[in-house]
Amino acid sequence: MSFSSAGYQLQPVLPELVLAVGAMVLLMIGAYRGQGTTRLVAALAVCLLVLTGVLELWLPAGKLITFGGSFIVDDFARFLKILALIGSGATLILATEFLSQPSNRNFEFAILVLLSTLGMLVLISAGDLISLYLGLELMSLALYVVAASQRDNAKSSEAGLKYFVLGALSSGMLLYGASLIYGFTGTVSFAGIAAAATTGSVGIVFGLVFLLAGLCFKVSAVPFHMWTPDVYEGAPTPVTAFFASAPKVAALAVFTRATLTAFPGIVTQWQQILVFVSIASMALGSFAAIGQTNIKRLMAYSSIGHMGFALVGLASGTVEGAQGVLVYIAIYVAMTLASFSIILAMKRDGHAVEQISDFAGLSRTNPLLAFFFAMVLFSLAGVPPLAGFFAKWYVFVAAIKANLFTLAVIGVVTSVVGAFYYLSIVKVMYFDQPLGKLDPMRIELRTVLAFAGIFTVFYWAYPGPLVSAASAAAKSLF
Repeated sequence: MSFSSAGYQLQPVLPELVLAVGAMVLLMIGAYRGQGTTRLVAALAVCLLVLTGVLELWLPAGKLITFGGSFIVDDFARFLKILALIGSGATLILATEFLSQPSNRNFEFAILVLLSTLGMLVLISAGDLISLYLGLELMSLALYVVAASQRDNAKSSEAGLKYFVLGALSSGMLLYGASLIYGFTGTVSFAGIAAAATTGSVGIVFGLVFLLAGLCFKVSAVPFHMWTPDVYEGAPTPVTAFFASAPKVAALAVFTRATLTAFPGIVTQWQQILVFVSIASMALGSFAAIGQTNIKRLMAYSSIGHMGFALVGLASGTVEGAQGVLVYIAIYVAMTLASFSIILAMKRDGHAVEQISDFAGLSRTNPLLAFFFAMVLFSLAGVPPLAGFFAKWYVFVAAIKANLFTLAVIGVVTSVVGAFYYLSIVKVMYFDQPLGKLDPMRIELRTVLAFAGIFTVFYWAYPGPLVSAASAAAKSLF
């Protein structure tokens, strides 16, 4: 089955077209029928994301290229698109209770998640600097709005404003870098840049620095992490769960594709940048989280640290490194969704509690929830045989094979430091006096926790499918 228009193959972009048209249809339903359709629109949005994923898997195998090379569908894109769709769909499921509250009945929330996801899919398949920027801005503009979706909440409005202002700054830096790269290479396509950038001329390196600065902002890597703790704490918790999962997948995807396919001739130049960013992110994520009392702020610093670990694999510049990044981000999404399903379940008398001290004695009032959270925290710390250990194993092995021994050693040391604040939460749950029973956990939170938690705990039993899929995806870039 083939679709073509004006000489362009539309088959590779069929999932994106379906998602865009579906989002517009749901927008019309919400606009004509009012806020009473919030839950209906959210449910249909989840179905639309599932349909998009099915269409993505239905596309012919191999590498598909359209729009003059600016849109690429390969094994790398398929792997990460499915992951981004899972993150977005799970977020909408986690937001069910949030959207059922009278003050939060905004059907626009689900539409914005869909449009942001559309931007992610474009970003993951970007084959040139123009499609990269279009995908990035489509993803980001919707995120700015959902961050401030609680209009009567000062913290939410502040989070949205901070994210918008700093996001605009990072977009400007990225565009400046893209214009420098275009000026010195004469092309915007990654393949053309790779052919032109065989030597590290000053102009190309300057452009690369600004391009990577813009991308570092999107993955919350140091020194462009400053928005993350405030936005994570201020935004509604389902929005924070969204920020911590799907957009990270897309941003890390374009980070990987841009460096490995557009600049393979100047690996040593961007490798130095990534090594610095990786070390700084791991260190800050490990040490800054120790003094946190709010669980969402702690998860913000945790995500900064985890992006540092993921970039360890990318810094190696090899197939094994790219495979390590893909395995890492897949396991990270599962751990994040499990964490936030538990954080959303933390309610007493209908009121959400976000302080770490509120987890006191959870093992006695809700032993199963405490067990799952302890396992997820151990996994985030990288304790074997949980999934998080294997995620770090793959990126550290790739770094060692690329002779980045110092980077691997620093990664292991910061993992040990980071384990302290994860274990301190386990201590609070198992050894402190209970504060009282939590409200019963809703079925949608249980469902997400069951899938993500079981994957995290039992990944060691059957890691083959994920590793082989990541390996095929990584090889498609080289």
